[in-house]
Amino acid sequence: MISIKNLHKSYQMGSSSLHVLKGIDFEVEEGELVAIMGSSGSGKSTLLNILGMLDTADEGDYILDGVEIKDLDETKAAKYRNKFLGFVFQSFNLINYKNAAENVSLPLYYQGVSRKERQQVALEYLDRVGLKEWATHLPSELSGGQKQRVAIARAMASQPKVLLADEPTGALDTKTSYEVMDLIQQINDEGNTILVVTHEPDIAQMCKRIVMLKDGVIVEDKKVKQVKAAAHV
Repeated sequence: MISIKNLHKSYQMGSSSLHVLKGIDFEVEEGELVAIMGSSGSGKSTLLNILGMLDTADEGDYILDGVEIKDLDETKAAKYRNKFLGFVFQSFNLINYKNAAENVSLPLYYQGVSRKERQQVALEYLDRVGLKEWATHLPSELSGGQKQRVAIARAMASQPKVLLADEPTGALDTKTSYEVMDLIQQINDEGNTILVVTHEPDIAQMCKRIVMLKDGVIVEDKKVKQVKAAAHV
């Protein structure tokens, strides 16, 4: 599903250059649930941004579902993001003046799906995350956990090949974090490929594989016995 070969990324910092990713080799099979861990400055956010086509590598190859991702202008990158990827962020990134159903249906709007079908799909995915009765509520009327569930429903509504979750539990308390991870595990159990960036060891253990970054290189890549979040909710 994802193949990364010899990935390098540097940023210019005044007169000097900061080498953030230093030859990353990384494969993800379809249906995996992978945690990407590392301390601040390890390169995990840069790697996620490249995987999400929000940034580009200086060197190396990135193949997503058989498509080589390179030399994309913003229009093509946006098209590929909409086709291949779903995003979940720590800060939810919901549009404050749109209700839950309108937030969930937004990716479908950009895909040219009819209004009636968008509404139908949005309600279906809100139902799947247990929030159908909250469809007409604004983000300001939702708890943090409910906002993240809406964000997950929005990410899944366009049926992406890969779900990228950047610190999805970072703004949540422990109980709510485990509820969100239970939902992510359920989505993965249906065969969806998911990458979770986290700095929390207990959240990483709820994935099936942990990739550890340090100073721009992968220092550990191991499969783990998955802790089921439902057992802790």
